[in-house]
Amino acid sequence: MDSFFNFMEMMEDGLWTYMGVPLIIFLGIYLSFKSRFFQIRHFPLIFKTFFGFFSAKHAETNSTIGVHPLKTFFAAVGGCVGIGNIVGICTAVQLGGPGALFWIWLTALAGMIIKYSEIYLGLRYRVADGKGGYNGGPMYFLPKAFKSKAFPIIIALLLCIYGVEVYQFSVISKSISMNFGINSLLVIVVLLILVIFAGSGGVRRVGNISSKVLPFFVVLYVSMGLWVLFNHLSAVPGVIHLIFTSAFTGHAAVGGFLGASMMAALSYGMRRGCYTGDIGVGYASVIHSESSVQVPEKQASLAIVDIFLDTFIVCTTSLMLILTTDVWHQPIEAGMLVQMALSQHFPYMDLFIPIFLFMLGYNTINAYFCVGLKCAAYLSPAKGRKIYYGYAIIALLFFSFTGTAEAQAIMAIAGVSLLIINGIAIFRLREEISFDLVEEKTSSTTVKESTAILERT
Repeated sequence: MDSFFNFMEMMEDGLWTYMGVPLIIFLGIYLSFKSRFFQIRHFPLIFKTFFGFFSAKHAETNSTIGVHPLKTFFAAVGGCVGIGNIVGICTAVQLGGPGALFWIWLTALAGMIIKYSEIYLGLRYRVADGKGGYNGGPMYFLPKAFKSKAFPIIIALLLCIYGVEVYQFSVISKSISMNFGINSLLVIVVLLILVIFAGSGGVRRVGNISSKVLPFFVVLYVSMGLWVLFNHLSAVPGVIHLIFTSAFTGHAAVGGFLGASMMAALSYGMRRGCYTGDIGVGYASVIHSESSVQVPEKQASLAIVDIFLDTFIVCTTSLMLILTTDVWHQPIEAGMLVQMALSQHFPYMDLFIPIFLFMLGYNTINAYFCVGLKCAAYLSPAKGRKIYYGYAIIALLFFSFTGTAEAQAIMAIAGVSLLIINGIAIFRLREEISFDLVEEKTSSTTVKESTAILERT
């Protein structure tokens, strides 16, 4: 088994080094120039479109066909803003040094336009499901890019594997069990029941859960992070300088940190940036395709908000926490770095962090599982969902009792494989993608009214 997982890690490294990273760089640069840097040029309009969806007078938010655009947004964000932003992202600095954060930022800028493109194509080629909703995603636009009928099947199978988030499930179950002294099997069974309950309700239920949980925890976490940064304000300029210099020169060994080259910073920064933002995976395309919005550009533009929140807010908060408090080079597990940094200023972090990871990870697992179910139904409309429930239970139970590194290797290989296939398809369909986001005049509502509207939907 150890030999198998060592092979998996070597395979992951090879796929990312020779295909994943070059593809992200090329496709991100190409689409950015083709769209005249849509993600930057239309940034204010994108946020205006996003907040416009809170208005009850927005026609498409009242549609009886499809899911409210904000519900699909929160369901998709739930898959991004998770344990990867707290734990997985810290491994980028542990392995690649502080300069990895610079490459994470660049990956996010490239990822914004790539993710926009995959969501746009999913919406453009989606089909009605006959139940008042839509089915979409890479399975529906890949046939337009490739002559072979095998690619939609391969992508659906990979999304089924990716849809069972064994890594985050393993981290959550172990964290709750160890920190609260609860029997691990009991934790695993309860978590399984909660995941099946949420995922079986589709995008609408997953979006309902995420829209209630995510805003509260993100605001709380970022506020705590800002407080720590304020107390280490004198260290911030030095950390910023370190991020930019080590991004191009590498970083020497310090404390428990073994040192890293520039290529290590670039590679690990881009890998973790893609993983936390789900860039090019196609999962977001499946979820956003269920939106009631009829103009693909408007719904796809929410991908920019998604990546901005995920990378520039949450991930940056995590890494600035461990860098300014100087705990990043400690020889401890990545999951403990943020907890150690926050513990310097807040009590009971040994209780708060497990709960925090549970809530974020639960939303991520729900979103992935929901997509996995849809892909299983695509492969076999009659028996796909039932088979997938069985597969998910077995996989989640198995990886709950193995190391998190093995679970992360499985997810990473599935993710980079999805990225490669989807990336090539996006490039082939590049002329089919529109970047014309038209500004609309919408009536504004108060924050209180907007919140009430979102609750009703």
